[in-house]
Amino acid sequence: MANQEDIFKNIISHSKEYGFIFQSSEIYDGLSAVYDYGQMGAELKKNLRDYWWKAMVQMHENIVGIDAAIFMHPTTWKASGHVDAFNDPLIDNKDSKKRYRADVLIEEHVAKIETKIQKEVDKAKERFGDSFDEAQFRATNARVLENQTKADGILSKFKDALEKNDLEAVRQIIIDCEIVCPISGTKNWTEVRQFNLMFSTSMGAVTEDSNIIYLRPETAQGIFVNFLNVQKSGRMKIPFGIAQTGKAFRNEIVARQFIFRMREFEQMEMQFFVRPGTEMDSPTGEVGWYNYWKETRMKWHRSLGFGDENYRYHDHLKLAHYANAACDIEFSFPFGFKELEGIHSRTDFDLKAHEQHSGKKLQYFDPELNQSYVPYVVETSVGLDRLFLATLAKSYVEEKLEDGSTRVALNLPAFLAPIKVAVLPLLKKDGLPEKAREIINLLKFDHATTFDEKDTIGKRYRRQDAIGTPFCITVDHQSLEDNTVTLRYRDTMQQERVSIDALAKIIDDKVSFKKALQQLK
Repeated sequence: MANQEDIFKNIISHSKEYGFIFQSSEIYDGLSAVYDYGQMGAELKKNLRDYWWKAMVQMHENIVGIDAAIFMHPTTWKASGHVDAFNDPLIDNKDSKKRYRADVLIEEHVAKIETKIQKEVDKAKERFGDSFDEAQFRATNARVLENQTKADGILSKFKDALEKNDLEAVRQIIIDCEIVCPISGTKNWTEVRQFNLMFSTSMGAVTEDSNIIYLRPETAQGIFVNFLNVQKSGRMKIPFGIAQTGKAFRNEIVARQFIFRMREFEQMEMQFFVRPGTEMDSPTGEVGWYNYWKETRMKWHRSLGFGDENYRYHDHLKLAHYANAACDIEFSFPFGFKELEGIHSRTDFDLKAHEQHSGKKLQYFDPELNQSYVPYVVETSVGLDRLFLATLAKSYVEEKLEDGSTRVALNLPAFLAPIKVAVLPLLKKDGLPEKAREIINLLKFDHATTFDEKDTIGKRYRRQDAIGTPFCITVDHQSLEDNTVTLRYRDTMQQERVSIDALAKIIDDKVSFKKALQQLK
């Protein structure tokens, strides 16, 4: 059985072979940590974006969408704190000359300890079977307790160092944990330094400091500066949300793991504006908007059907300068649990900062309270590229079939599949291609379709399985006689004879967004 590292490599090569993802500028040997989405990837990415947009905007009367510009006035980033505080702690290994994020080195070290604990739990589970009490085992087993104490101790020191912005203490944790460079295998580390992640460029004809602007490192600020424009033009009442999808740019020094961490990426963010004091749970039991959106977003992710066990919450060790609560929804990627989406209670930091720097009031008049105030904000922010990678990772399967052959398939949720229907004439003659074209013309107004007449029917099925096409329609001589075709299902490989007149309803029932959206209620 292939390990997770091998599967990840297979997914990367599969992505290129079938037109999902290409290295950017590949004919010039590529551009590091920048990727292009191919013909299949662009469709899958669009479908993921559409599902998020429909669930967030279409299904909520009090959430609207905007599309703000990438370029913004440079004072925006001073106000938001990005000019002064948008940094990563970096450390170099003197022998390999490789640079790493210090926080990631420590987190990965702790993750290895947690893996050891999980192995002990799994072994005991196998040994004791149904009678196994995991909670009791974790609380009493000496090896588990020893490792848990070690992990907790490291995280406690790490949290303390981050809160004090003590970079020397961060380096000391790396030394004390005897963390080695993955390339050189040595512990010969430099000091830890902060590095700002924003890309800068110049606007206008003259390159001077006064003309420096930034490529946005997040999409959220475009929402904040348009808060009053949207509220007044849309006559929005608190609580309400503003959603946006779009490109963001970060000069990641340590970019890796395929499309997980890139320099140019796409975010899907929603800022939810609420009355101060309603963002967190109240002492009397009312659920605050922070926890509401935590649960709502987790439900959305689980609706994709990749298994509840592949998701978990992770509360932040160190809160950002703008937050009073923050957590990540983490996903089990082939390289471990990593952040997929962030939910943050941003308080009134952003709007107040923009008020201060712009000199303009950014307040809401609340008719129920008969007073004006700066709203608090709860943010949900998911990386579309990471969501794309999660979708590929959990859909990719290598199956041994009864005849001994292997099938590679993408078992994508049908409504996300790049191509919904492939129409395949059994032969390139006898009027079969023409009949197939008739079916394409019947279905293409509602669904992404493809026509394929090259190779044997078996090879064509395999090709469609590999790109995740949920339905194949085979047109044969009988089709010309009785207007029926063979409909093949990707997941089961089962086939049935159906009338051409019934195709539209059968396919629409399986591939529309409607059913997926209905289960979110």
